[in-house]
Amino acid sequence: MESLDRTETSRISMPPPLRPGDKVRFVSPASSPDRDRVQKHAEILKGWGLSVDFGEHVFRKWNYLAGTDEERLSDLNAALRDPGVGAIFATRGGKGSYRIADQLDFEAARRNPKFVIGFSDITALHLSLLRHCHQVGIHGAFSIGPNEDGVSPYTHDSLRQALMATEDIIIAGRPEEPTSRLTTDGVAKGRLIGGNLDMVATSAGWALPDLHGEILLLEAIGLYPGQVDRQMTMLRKAGHLDGLTGVAIGQFTDFEFDRPYSVIDILREHLTALNVPILGGLPLGHGDRPASALIGAVAELDARAGTLVIRRGKA
Repeated sequence: MESLDRTETSRISMPPPLRPGDKVRFVSPASSPDRDRVQKHAEILKGWGLSVDFGEHVFRKWNYLAGTDEERLSDLNAALRDPGVGAIFATRGGKGSYRIADQLDFEAARRNPKFVIGFSDITALHLSLLRHCHQVGIHGAFSIGPNEDGVSPYTHDSLRQALMATEDIIIAGRPEEPTSRLTTDGVAKGRLIGGNLDMVATSAGWALPDLHGEILLLEAIGLYPGQVDRQMTMLRKAGHLDGLTGVAIGQFTDFEFDRPYSVIDILREHLTALNVPILGGLPLGHGDRPASALIGAVAELDARAGTLVIRRGKA
């Protein structure tokens, strides 16, 4: 299995931060976006001094996907190959990135590293790019949810920092997030790998990098408790979680946390068996005011302090 060999950490590819005047491109590797919302987000980027353009099929609709596999892949690969594009924004998640994640132009990504920005279903792209060409991506977006038009100042600033700054990123856990109840003690260091639980499980065996010595990030939305249990069981029993140094838990959205046996109990059963530090309550995912994180970058997790520090430099 191709993986992130611990002897090859110098090959981790951190794309350069963007500067005013750089161009970004919106593409739709998964489901169809709302045109007006994408245009609003494009205006925000222009306000940061960036130039914005769009993939050929960015607003295409084909069943529950933003175009056929060939159309969505064509737009994404065109952006990867274009030296004039400094970063690639996924218009939304939804469904479908996993269908094309193994067909990306990895050679183009190696030649010209650039951030791919998105989360949820886009996790499949982050994992595949990390596994095949060691490229760091941005787990983040302007807004989430079908009825959210605005962008919170926290989310706005966090995404801009991830995309355009050079400083380390510090994300603090929130006690009000239900997953904060999973926090244990201890510290961990490793590359932050993961994202959406559904996509981490879907990617296992073909796009998920080796997690030995790394920190696993998990967030989820709208799954049945039994689905979470099945996915965690598969990941653990298949050995994909062996050798983790720590676990970072983001937002688990649209779950019933007050039931007698909730998703928190399910996660605790699986994660405590790993005997590693766990930090819950992180504002990463589909919940209120999400942050942005660098997937594949070296991170330091301090469960007692409640912080996740993501480093810009190599280990």
